[in-house]
Amino acid sequence: MSTKYDIAIVGAGMAGTSLAAELGGHARTIVLEGEDQPGRHATGRSAAFWVQTYGGPLVQPLTTASGPWLAEQGFLGPRGGLTLAREEQEADVERFLEEFADSGVKVERLDRIALAEIVPGLRGQWVSGILEPECKDIDVAALHGWYLKEARRSGAEIKCRAQLAEAEWDGVWRLTTAAGERIESDLLVNAAGAWADPVAEIAGAKPVGITPYRRTIAQLRTAPEPPASLPLVLDIGGEFYFKPEGGRLWLSPHDETPSVPCDAAPEELDIALAIDRFEGVVDWEVQRVEHKWAGLRSFAPDRLPVYGFDSGNPAFFWFAGQGGYGIQTAPAAARLAAQILLGLPGDGMTQSLDRDLYAAARFG
Repeated sequence: MSTKYDIAIVGAGMAGTSLAAELGGHARTIVLEGEDQPGRHATGRSAAFWVQTYGGPLVQPLTTASGPWLAEQGFLGPRGGLTLAREEQEADVERFLEEFADSGVKVERLDRIALAEIVPGLRGQWVSGILEPECKDIDVAALHGWYLKEARRSGAEIKCRAQLAEAEWDGVWRLTTAAGERIESDLLVNAAGAWADPVAEIAGAKPVGITPYRRTIAQLRTAPEPPASLPLVLDIGGEFYFKPEGGRLWLSPHDETPSVPCDAAPEELDIALAIDRFEGVVDWEVQRVEHKWAGLRSFAPDRLPVYGFDSGNPAFFWFAGQGGYGIQTAPAAARLAAQILLGLPGDGMTQSLDRDLYAAARFG
C-alpha cells in the first residue's frame, strides 16, 4: 500500500529543504533523501560565502534578492570580498566592472597600495583589484537547519535512506524507494543536485545535461595566521580563493573537474595546486594541511539554474543545476520555485526575477 502526497521532492540538501519549507501549508509534501542524513554532499561542504557577483550577472539577481532575508534571519556575518588581478588582466577587470555597473552591487576598484594594506604579504604582481564590501559569510549549517525545521513545522515529511529507485507516471506518480517503500504523488520535484540527470532518467524525463564538477577546499595552518579581518580573496582569472576561518585559512584552487555523481573526495594534486597558487599570492608559510574535502557543483550547459516544469511532462519539476551558488541564492530560488509550482505571482523577493531565464523549458 502506498501513501499519497501532493508533491514529492527528491533531495534533502539546501535546494530540496528550502523548497519544502516555502511550500508550507500549501501542499502535502514529502522529501526523499538517499543518504542517512540531509545535506551530506554539496550543502555540507560549502565554502560558506555570499558574494553578489559570484556566478556572473545572470545569477546575481538571485543572490541579491536573497540577501535581505538572509541578513534579517541572522545567517550572514561580516567578511568583505576582494578580487585580485595582475597587470595583464586589466581588460578582465574592466569587463567585470562593466558587467555589474548597473546592477546595484557595490564594487570599488583598488590600486596596488590599497591592496597591500588589506592583504599582508601580497606579492608584487598583484597590481589592481575590486573590493565588494557587501560580501558576507553564510552560516550554512544554521540556514539548512532552519529550512529543515521550517519544512517539518509546516507539515512536510523528510525521509532519509529513501533513494528513488523507480518512478512511473500514469496520471499520478508511483514512486518506489530503494528500500521498497511505495509512494504516490501528483507532482515530482527533481532537487537531486549532482544526481539530477539520473533522477530524470528514472522518471522517464529527458536529461538536460546537468554535469557535476568537483571543487576542492583545504584548511591550512599558516604563518602568519590569517587576520580575522581578511576578506574573501579571489582572483579575476578564477584560479583560487581563500578566506580566514577560526584562525586557519580555507583555500581552494577553484577547480572544476567533471565527475560522475558520487561522494566526492579531494585529490592530492588539487591540494598541491591550490598551495602552489596561494604561495604565488602572498609570502606566507604553509605549515600544515589540517583538513581537506571536496564537493560537487552541478551545472546545466548554459551554467544557469534550472527551475520549472519539464517540457515533456508537466508533472515533473526541475529545481537543479544551481552550480556553486545554491546556498547564496537559496531563499529567492526556493520562493520563486514554490510560486511557479503553486501558480502564484511574485512577491517582494521575487517580482524582479526573470522566470524565463531559468525555466527548464529552455532546453526543449
